[in-house]
Amino acid sequence: MTSSSTHSELTEGDLVRPMLNLAWPMVAIQLLQVAYNVADTFWLGALSADAVGALSLAFPLIFLLISVGGGFTTAGTILVAQYMGADSEGKAGHIAGQTLSFVTIVAVGIAIAGFLLTDAMLGLLPADEATAAQIIPLASDYMRLFFLGMPALFGFFMFTSLMRGYGNTRTPLVVMLVSVVVNVVLDPFLIFGWWVFPALGIEGAAIATVFSRVVATLIGLYVLFGTSAGPTIELPDLVPRLDDVRDIVRLGVPSALEQSTSSMAMILLTGMVATFPPAVVAAYGLGNRLISLAFLPAMGMSQAIDTVVGQNLGAGKPERAQRASYLAMKLVAVVMVGVAVVAWLFPEPIVGVFISTKTAQAAATIAHASDYLRTVAVMFAFMGVLQVALGTFRGAGNTRTALVFSMVTLWLGRLPATYYFVFVEGWGPTGIWVAVAIGDVVGCIAAVAWLSRGTWKESIVDESVSTHQPSDD
Repeated sequence: MTSSSTHSELTEGDLVRPMLNLAWPMVAIQLLQVAYNVADTFWLGALSADAVGALSLAFPLIFLLISVGGGFTTAGTILVAQYMGADSEGKAGHIAGQTLSFVTIVAVGIAIAGFLLTDAMLGLLPADEATAAQIIPLASDYMRLFFLGMPALFGFFMFTSLMRGYGNTRTPLVVMLVSVVVNVVLDPFLIFGWWVFPALGIEGAAIATVFSRVVATLIGLYVLFGTSAGPTIELPDLVPRLDDVRDIVRLGVPSALEQSTSSMAMILLTGMVATFPPAVVAAYGLGNRLISLAFLPAMGMSQAIDTVVGQNLGAGKPERAQRASYLAMKLVAVVMVGVAVVAWLFPEPIVGVFISTKTAQAAATIAHASDYLRTVAVMFAFMGVLQVALGTFRGAGNTRTALVFSMVTLWLGRLPATYYFVFVEGWGPTGIWVAVAIGDVVGCIAAVAWLSRGTWKESIVDESVSTHQPSDD
């Protein structure tokens, strides 16, 4: 599919087919992204429940630093999409190059900081004695190796974001598939020491993930610089220009804050969870991974809608952008209700797939994770609609608005509710599960109410196209 036909389908004619064509590869990419985590969880679950618990402690801290640079990849998506909608493919390629160089510098800084601060970050968690002795050392081993691979992780993030803004989501899907196959194959060899490999345990899972990301990044760079499948990037586009970096920072900082404040909230939540025994900690981590799997349709549609909204606003078609947003919300709500029914009816078999050891702690983990999954199923549709609303705001360049409603969900909804139900009312683990549901319902209602005002329907690139177009010399 050529770029002109992609742009034409997104900004003219029927909305359903082109939007679904853009969304389904993003859903598949999200599924493969979860496959990274599921593969690690599956094999580490066969190793020990403590290893699964270590992942549940490590990932909120890892995501905190990832989010600092992740907002700038979102800025690349927004700008590329709106320039494509405004028929300025040359500027789209230029801003893609600017995003690549700027975010690479940020990623290297994050890798160094994460490696050096791993123990300090884990030391902030108020873990009980058993968790501190059994789980935190494993989390530390995993995090250090993961941070060393951060530039490769960001390389694939940037590739996917720029291709999404361009309107091509199928190529990133193919690259992601290759990367996941590499990770899934390497995991058991490095974790358990199959064949000629040493048994590295949780460190083996980290090495497998990092290596597979390196493969994905190298393929992505070839696609961007060696093919016509995405925005055309010339070597001079990689030299940072102040005006373009300013645009990336202006849009990227609120997105970075959205992600980082979300991860900070998750760290605080993890700190509350860490006061419980290891079985609850492991159940919380496993439950979150299963929820992320259930939300794949919503996340895929959210990432697709920012491109659809961005290109239509760039093309001067705000009413079509609004129509696309509402249509996406309806589609996601229907799908998520179906997912919720399955999670409600069959939580134990779903959870049991990922814990294969036959110990008392494993049995307790399965019981807690099943309760978690059944409780939060009631908010799946709300979470799906919320994600589409946030994607709409981002596609319009209203990254500050997305930041506000993300904070409403976690900081005004989930965090206070968790503290109240767990430490004031004494509900135990049930208080954690109920608070997750409450936060997303509150965030969804607030975001949709604000979206209905229609104040977001303006392009942000008209002035940039005329004033920041790179010269030919």
